[in-house]
Amino acid sequence: MKADNVLLQCKYFSVIETFALMGNIPLREALDLFYKSEIYKEMRDGVSDMHCRSDKYLAEDLLHERV
Repeated sequence: MKADNVLLQCKYFSVIETFALMGNIPLREALDLFYKSEIYKEMRDGVSDMHCRSDKYLAEDLLHERV
């Protein structure tokens, strides 16, 4: 299921912000890593309703993907 583009943009920001805080990385770096991640691609493409998962859950996935 694809989410509304405005909703996705808000979700992206929230996930990026949470990722930066949890990973103790600069916001700009978190932004870059997010847009290069598989999680972003899945959210953008509507895979598995990724946008419905919590920001913390998605940020933790990004941290694992980063390693």
